[in-house]
Amino acid sequence: MDANDVQGDIKHVLFSKEVIDAKIKELAAQIDADYEGKDVLLVGVLKGAIMVMADLSRALKGHYTQDWMAVSSYGSGTKSSGVVRILKDLDTDLSGRDVLIVEDIIDSGLTLQWLQGNLKSRGANSVEICTLLRKPKSVKTDVQVKYVGWDIEPEFVVGYGLDFAERYRNLDCIVTLAPHVYS
Repeated sequence: MDANDVQGDIKHVLFSKEVIDAKIKELAAQIDADYEGKDVLLVGVLKGAIMVMADLSRALKGHYTQDWMAVSSYGSGTKSSGVVRILKDLDTDLSGRDVLIVEDIIDSGLTLQWLQGNLKSRGANSVEICTLLRKPKSVKTDVQVKYVGWDIEPEFVVGYGLDFAERYRNLDCIVTLAPHVYS
C-alpha cells in the first residue's frame, strides 16, 4: 500500500519508499563490511521488524541466517509495565554466534536492553542492534545501537512495519497520522 491509498489519514510523509530503500542498502553495506567471514544470525523482533528484516536480508551480500522473537512489556495497556515477557522465542542455539537484532524503531530502549542482555546470556559471541528508526529524546536507558537508519523526533509514526491498532504496517513509506485517526 502506498500513501495515496490512505491519503486522508496521513499528516506527513517522513520517509518515502525510495528513501527507505536507499537507507536499507546503506545499512546492509555497513553490516556486510563489519561481519565479513562471520557466522551471523539476524534476529527480527516481531511484528514491527518484518519489513526491515525482509528488505535488509535481501540487501545483504553475505550468508546470514534468520530467526524471530516476539516480546512484550506492555500487557494490555499502552505503557510499558517494565516486565518483559517472551511471547515467541528463538529456535536457534546462540552459542558461539554473532547476533544482530533487527528492529523497526527504538522508543524507550528498555525492552531492547533487556533483550540484548538475555541473548548475550545464551552464549552468543556478540549481540548488536540494527534499527531503522530511533527516538533519542524518548530513550530511557543506555542501550548501545550499532546501526541506526535515522534519529527522529518523539512523534508517533506508522508504515513499513510500524502500526496503529495493527493497521498501516503495509504502507511502503513511514508517515505521521492525522489526529482524527487516533483521537
